[in-house]
Amino acid sequence: MQVPAPQLPAQLQRGLRSLYTLHGDDPLLQQEAADAIRAAARAQGHGERSVFTVAGAHFDWSAVMAAGGSLSLFADKQLVEIRIPSGKPGKEGSAALQQIAAAAAGSDSTLTLVLLPRLDAATQKSAWFGALDAHGVTVRIDPVERAQLPGWIAQRLQQQGQRVAAGEPGQRILAFMADRVEGNLLAAHQEIQKLALLYPQGELSFEQVESAVLNVARYDPFKLAEAVLDGQPARVQRMLDGLQAEGEAAVLVHWALADDIRALNRVKRAVADGRPLPMVLREQRVWGAKEKRFERLLPRLSAAQLAGWLQDAHKVDGIVKGLKDADWPADPWQALHRLALAVCRGCAAR
Repeated sequence: MQVPAPQLPAQLQRGLRSLYTLHGDDPLLQQEAADAIRAAARAQGHGERSVFTVAGAHFDWSAVMAAGGSLSLFADKQLVEIRIPSGKPGKEGSAALQQIAAAAAGSDSTLTLVLLPRLDAATQKSAWFGALDAHGVTVRIDPVERAQLPGWIAQRLQQQGQRVAAGEPGQRILAFMADRVEGNLLAAHQEIQKLALLYPQGELSFEQVESAVLNVARYDPFKLAEAVLDGQPARVQRMLDGLQAEGEAAVLVHWALADDIRALNRVKRAVADGRPLPMVLREQRVWGAKEKRFERLLPRLSAAQLAGWLQDAHKVDGIVKGLKDADWPADPWQALHRLALAVCRGCAAR
């Protein structure tokens, strides 16, 4: 049974199940979900906890099986926690998880908690994951995207009795905080907790937040590419500066930008040849949020414009690999700035 992460507390209140599976990449959100399950388990008498971390192909699954089937020496009920950081249990682990899932359905003395990273569609169709989902509660923990971050911050502030002003002044404060903690939800949580320690409950001013919140943002090249397609030049500039300061490889940043440019160009040409846009997007493996961006951008980007960006991306590819072009900066990051901002402004133009 799949339960959205925000609905997990309500599900736990309705009744504790004997098997829970959490999968997602954000450590803070997964930790909070796991803590909620552990607290509910303790309240129901699961006083002993065993933790197993699956590492390597030679992991001993028999120890996990034995823990789930044995009676606790110190408590009537126990919690067995299985962590699989790679998300790939292997052949032996697949069989073991299916047995564990089937046994959990009739167990009142053992609660099993399986912790996984974000899983791709193919893994979610595997026999072992299907067994976990069929016999227990599966919680997919989605990341908080940049557009959702101000609302998430406001909700967390409200939980500790603090708030920002209504309207534009409050949105300015939330946007400032989101800029400082983007891509680092754990740091965002810590900064929000810091505000609770520094200031009393009630409304926070911009000056209070500005003096307390550090710049702890973390950026990745693929989020940069999203900001480019969304036409957000100030955010793009900030992310490029952050990536350079963090020591990210210029080649990887260029690849993320160029990959979107190439995909836009291919889709545009296919649609010009009379092929349906939905079919072309599927063939080019463009889906989810990127699919919506492409659908929005393609009608107002000309073939000549995309061809120019493609040529520019080819020149910058040479620059980040040590070549020079008379019309472009020799410094790779300056060339990346020029390419990204040119595409960004083109995507923002109406």
